[in-house]
Amino acid sequence: MEENVVNTNSTSSSLHLQHDQEEEEASSRDAGGWRSVKYIIGNESFEKLASMSLISNLTVYLLTNYNLSGLFVVNVVQIWNGCSNIASIVGAFISDTYLGRFKTLLYGCIASLLGILTITLTAGIHQLRPISCKNIHTPTCQHPQNWQLGVLFAGLGLLSIGAGGIRPCNIAFGADQFDTKTKKGRLQLESFFNWWYFTFTIALVIALTGVVYIQTNVSWTLGFAIPTTCLAFSITIFLLGHKTYVYKKPQGSVFTDIAKVISAACRKLKLQLSDKPLYDPVSTLSESDNIRLVQTGRFKFLDKAAIIADPSELNNEGIAKNGWRLCSLQQVEHLKCLLGVLPVWVTGICFFIVMDQKNTFGVLQVIQTDRSIGPHFKVPPGWMNLVSMLALAFWICIYECFYIRIMRRINKTAPRRISMAYRIRIGILLSILSMLVAAITEKKRRDLALKHGLFASPVSFGLLLPQFALSGFSEAFATVAIMEYFTLQLPESMRTVAGAVFFLSLSIANYIGSLIVNVVHIATSHKGQTPWLGGHDINHNRLDCYYYLIASLGVLNFIYFHFFASHYLISSKDTEKAKVQDDEDKAMELEIIGTI
Repeated sequence: MEENVVNTNSTSSSLHLQHDQEEEEASSRDAGGWRSVKYIIGNESFEKLASMSLISNLTVYLLTNYNLSGLFVVNVVQIWNGCSNIASIVGAFISDTYLGRFKTLLYGCIASLLGILTITLTAGIHQLRPISCKNIHTPTCQHPQNWQLGVLFAGLGLLSIGAGGIRPCNIAFGADQFDTKTKKGRLQLESFFNWWYFTFTIALVIALTGVVYIQTNVSWTLGFAIPTTCLAFSITIFLLGHKTYVYKKPQGSVFTDIAKVISAACRKLKLQLSDKPLYDPVSTLSESDNIRLVQTGRFKFLDKAAIIADPSELNNEGIAKNGWRLCSLQQVEHLKCLLGVLPVWVTGICFFIVMDQKNTFGVLQVIQTDRSIGPHFKVPPGWMNLVSMLALAFWICIYECFYIRIMRRINKTAPRRISMAYRIRIGILLSILSMLVAAITEKKRRDLALKHGLFASPVSFGLLLPQFALSGFSEAFATVAIMEYFTLQLPESMRTVAGAVFFLSLSIANYIGSLIVNVVHIATSHKGQTPWLGGHDINHNRLDCYYYLIASLGVLNFIYFHFFASHYLISSKDTEKAKVQDDEDKAMELEIIGTI
């Protein structure tokens, strides 16, 4: 059945839009490019060094300086990570609607500086935290007072606000400095991402080695003062280049359009699609959107938002008078694209719940092992995250530098890349294997600790390396594939939404993970049984049983993805686009990867 579609286009509106584009192009001829990007990369490198220096060692800091139980620390870290990811969505909305990327990024950096400065003060001023215990498992250790926790949470809250401004804008603002309408601009953009990822990796290595070592073995105050100084330096670098940047005005958030479509569809729920024309003005395409979506047959009830129920809903130029009552087909199709990725989005949430375990309970395991290398050196627990990072980098290097080139030479007509569905399946299976290995390793570590009556098991930390490596490999397969899927299935005008969807999945995974931890603790802490979780000493818990539970969640996720969600990876090809450019698709994918 063919539907009537009204295609209205105002000549005056088009001329006005063209005039605005010419003005923006003229104002940006002497700005942007590599001379701007060097300041942005400098800002990002020092900011990442600062933030990762805190994130990678926060669990250890709370355990050793606040005398908190492992269960409480896990809750704090997971809820804080969840808040930071939720704040990213708010930051994306504010950036697109009100402030623009430069101001949002600047304010985010300032909030992060205040937050990490607060954390540094808690390390340097003894009155802001309880007296540290040499043996944190001793029940007589002094607990922090409420106001001391308030200062700590205020610092973490400021860091979450800062993350909300930085994460959705740092890479996007760098991409704004290049003209992607030209082939030269797209090539420069790809090179920019390569250099960004290179400096990002260097910052991570420095944070996870030098700074973490200083925090753990020299001084927490000095260890936090270094990233505080780095963050202040990053803001200085960022402001030095303010005259060279290309500034793009906020054009409104897609989140608002989504709300408008839902509102309009609900208002016209009783109308029939067959006997009414649909609103599809060409002028609704934004100047940055080079992809026009055609009307699809899925989620047909949303098309009612575009029904022109009465000609009075349009003004003299054919434009909708009230966007909450009448929406364009483009706005409707944007929401359809978002709904289409939800099945895979659920898979991502369950996968991230499994992967979060290495950052919390995995670190607790490392603390209670023999971390000695030689008679005078102990490996900081935060260093174990390097294993996951190196495993991820190793596989990406093998995949990009060898596998793709070999497949291209063997058969030029064959697909050059492993499909997203296969990569997600492999990643989920590796995450399950990681939890099984962690459970077996934990039982051996715990048994030897109890046998010798020790807090730190005589088992070497090296026994934990396989579970961290498997975690890194699983991220290399599944996480990258999930990000790629979000990026490629949403149009370019929804670039911010793609990142927001990813960060929202991380946030929900953090909150659900915290809920699971508390439910397991309550359910297993009765009738004199050994609780699976809780307390300062995991030797008195059954962490291995908890790992088996998380592995079973991974199995259920694999079944769900294999028999249900994976079909949406295939059906998503039905999303027709009038113009697709491979270079820009790759740039969008790298942007989401970099935002992590």
